[in-house]
Amino acid sequence: MYTAKGQLDRDALFHQHVPLVRRIAHHMIAKLPPNVELDDLIQVGMIGLNDALSRYEVAQGVQFETFASQRIRGAMLDELREGDWMSRSSRKSQKDIEHALHRVEQRLGRSPIESEIAAELGMSLEDYQALLSKVRGTQLVYLEDFHHDDEDEGFLDRHVADEGADPMAVLRDQRLRASLVEAIKALPEREQYIMGMYYEHDMNLKEIAAVLGVTESRVCQLHSQAIARLRTKMRGH
Repeated sequence: MYTAKGQLDRDALFHQHVPLVRRIAHHMIAKLPPNVELDDLIQVGMIGLNDALSRYEVAQGVQFETFASQRIRGAMLDELREGDWMSRSSRKSQKDIEHALHRVEQRLGRSPIESEIAAELGMSLEDYQALLSKVRGTQLVYLEDFHHDDEDEGFLDRHVADEGADPMAVLRDQRLRASLVEAIKALPEREQYIMGMYYEHDMNLKEIAAVLGVTESRVCQLHSQAIARLRTKMRGH
C-alpha cells in the first residue's frame, strides 16, 4: 500500500493488519491458562504491529505480514515472560500429573486411563478432571525444562528467533519432531484426534468440541492430559 507520492502508507497498513493481531492473539490464548486476558494480548500485539511498521523496509525483501507476525508474536511472548503467566501452583500441578502418569504407565505397561491416574494422585475422577482444566497444560516445553531454576529469560526469545541459519538447531528440531510424531501415535485415539485437529488443522478448542460432540471444557481436559502424556514420553529428547 502506497500513498500518491509512492511512499509506503503505514497508517493504511496498520488498519489492514489489525485482524492479524487478533488472529495471533486468539491462537495463542488457547495455549495459555485462564488468567491470561485476551484483551491484554491484543493490546500488546498492537504495540508489536506499530513497532513492525516503524522498522519495516521494503528493500528487506520480506513481505510485511511475515515481518509483522514475528514482531507481534515476539511482543506477546515478551509480555507473557515478564508477567509470569503460569503460576507456580499450576506448574506444580502439571508436574504432579506427569509423575503420576509415569508411575502408573511403568506399573501397568500401557497408557493409563483417567481413573487410574486420578487414583494414583489420591483424588476422585471429578477432582482430577477439574485439575486438568485448571492447569490447561498445553505447553510441551516449560522454562524450567531448560534451566536449573524457574527463570530462563532467553527461552521465549529463542522461539521467535530465526534458527534456520543454525544447521545443528535444524537437526535437533527434526529429531524432536520425529520423536513427537511417534509419541502422538501412541496416544489414546480421542487424544490423537484432538492433537491433530489442534496442531495440524489449527482448530481452536470450541471447534474441536463441536466435531467431537463434547463440551469445550472436556476438550481442554483431554488436551491437557495428552500434553502430560507427551511430556512424559519426550523427556530426554
